[in-house]
Amino acid sequence: MNYTSWVRIVCISDTHTLQRQVTVPDGDVLIHAGDICNHGTRGEVKQFISWLGELPHRHKVFIAGNHDWPFDKHGRHAHHWVKHGTYLQDTAITIEGLKFYGSPWQPEFCNWAFNLPRGKRLEFVWSSIPDDTDVLITHTPPRGILDSEERFGCEALAERLKDLNLKLHVFGHVHASHGLEVRGATTFVNASICDPDYEPVQPPIIVDL
Repeated sequence: MNYTSWVRIVCISDTHTLQRQVTVPDGDVLIHAGDICNHGTRGEVKQFISWLGELPHRHKVFIAGNHDWPFDKHGRHAHHWVKHGTYLQDTAITIEGLKFYGSPWQPEFCNWAFNLPRGKRLEFVWSSIPDDTDVLITHTPPRGILDSEERFGCEALAERLKDLNLKLHVFGHVHASHGLEVRGATTFVNASICDPDYEPVQPPIIVDL
């Protein structure tokens, strides 16, 4: 696969309708790793899509999270709403020579959207991640990486990662674990903008690939 010299990726997640309070740096690709909504309404989605259209990034990619009920209810058909950017739901796109794959699922959590029981069903979901993925976007963290002490992250996802050669994995969901960690050749980013009190005070994270 041919790569451009550098691709600047700006990572955000868990904005919970407060996206206009976030100062988003410019870059080649903007990634949002889910929870664009708070109450999970179609109106919240429309506001987010409108905001995306105002940003200067050449490429904008996002997935849904556990608050994003409109996408859970309408599935992949929801991409028809997206006038700005690309919505991924267990699908891939190649940008600047890099293969991006996005998936919204997470272990069951308070009966929210895109919940699956831990175990076989999540293993099946993650088995669909293409082996040649460069940038993975999930809402849940893998178990034990920028996760919480309660370990809300997904152990099945952590197992699947052992078979992948990712350059970057972007996620959110666990607001308290915002940050960046490098393990081997993979950069892991918990891009949650909102802190545990749902205040949008945690900054976007930039990764150059």
